[in-house]
Amino acid sequence: MRIPALAAIILISSATMAMPVVAQESLSKAVDGIDQKVQPQSFRDLSRRLMPAVVNISTSQTIAPEGMPTFPEGSPMERFNEFFGRDEDGFRREGSLGSGFVISADGYIITNNHVIENADEIDVNFADGRVLKADLVGRDKDTDLAVLKVKSSTPLPFVDLADSDKAEVGDWVIAIGNPFGFGGSVSAGIISARNRDLNAGRSDDFIQTDAAINRGNSGGPLFNLGGEVVGVNTAIISPTGGSVGIGFSVPSNLVKRISNQLIKEGRVRRAWLGVNVQDADENLVKAYKATGKGGVIITRITDEGPAAKADIEVGDLVLRFGGKPVTSVRELTRLINETTIGKTVPISLVRDGKARTINVTLGELEDEETPAETSSGLDTPASSNDLGTDLSSLDDDVRRRYGIPKDVEGVVVTTVSARGRSFGKLRRGDVLVEVNFERVATVTDTIEKVEQAMTTPRQPLLLHVKRRGDAGWFDQFISIDLTNS
Repeated sequence: MRIPALAAIILISSATMAMPVVAQESLSKAVDGIDQKVQPQSFRDLSRRLMPAVVNISTSQTIAPEGMPTFPEGSPMERFNEFFGRDEDGFRREGSLGSGFVISADGYIITNNHVIENADEIDVNFADGRVLKADLVGRDKDTDLAVLKVKSSTPLPFVDLADSDKAEVGDWVIAIGNPFGFGGSVSAGIISARNRDLNAGRSDDFIQTDAAINRGNSGGPLFNLGGEVVGVNTAIISPTGGSVGIGFSVPSNLVKRISNQLIKEGRVRRAWLGVNVQDADENLVKAYKATGKGGVIITRITDEGPAAKADIEVGDLVLRFGGKPVTSVRELTRLINETTIGKTVPISLVRDGKARTINVTLGELEDEETPAETSSGLDTPASSNDLGTDLSSLDDDVRRRYGIPKDVEGVVVTTVSARGRSFGKLRRGDVLVEVNFERVATVTDTIEKVEQAMTTPRQPLLLHVKRRGDAGWFDQFISIDLTNS
């Protein structure tokens, strides 16, 4: 998703600063039977029923003294300790405000991870004015979700999570939360879009809404007209810092899966395939002599990982995972995340132009951090070959100049023409390894294979390259349209 240059994705907790009503049954049950397709005349009754289950969350964190001095008691400068927010020992306390909602009568609460991250103390403020201390049950940085637990002498009012797969664009929704510290605020709107990707994590699948969401709404519920939580309000896009009608919520089905794991184990366990992949567009799929509008290509395989043990290879074009179509990296990531650790899954792929199915037993993801693969700039003089590039064979001098390791073989790209077919696809320093599944070792060999491919211009040219990134050298697969001059 492209974000406008003047806008910013804002996590909507606030850096500035009440419930239990006896409830044996979810407050969501009280509004069953409402037709969500009919425009309501008022949200009054729905808001009144749901408000007791929505909470305001305030946190505090003690920051050790660093940099700025602490002035001693009695000093003329003592007043500046308070100005800088420091106590007599030089410590400074920071706080934040957010929202949340109760999902069980015994006190489990869902909010955003960024609302409670690094907090020393967490207070939960209920609609009736009571304040209860909360314990952190577990949190998941990738989905920005957290589960808290409070103890109450009476059952707490709570709400249910909806089946977000049934939510449709145009459905009415209401957001209840604590924007800018104004607790118990209600705003209404519709679902504007689904399946939004903000590049915030591997599980991005946001619901977009135009209901007003602002700082402090983070972790609060987005309700459907049935009184069920269809999403957890998490972020907005805004050039001003306030709501402009573009807010995002984590869908409730993902919230169910993550919160259940956090309550059961205190952490989220994810399945692991052990590969890096890139998106394959329709042109790349065609270059593999396959059909369809998308897929993913394996660009790196982790040693001793599940894919390596199953004989998956770099360059394989994955089209189906567990019988379900794979159209993008995001889709494959979602399918893997939803698969049980240890389950054996059939993967349908294309290798060397031939279809095959390989069974892979998924492992458990240990390291959540994925190194970024960044790009570098291009030189753009004119080049005369059909690729629109200048190429060079690999010798010791070239390897030193481009930092190419000894185990990488092929032909290096030294310049890319701004008017050539490869502009925007190949980069200076790329090493061409294969042309249409055939290895290349010299510039002459490479040019001959490209010229040979030009005799069948309706078939895209497939290039297998090695490319340097922040995490080292990785494989990349690129299609070149030979019909363009």
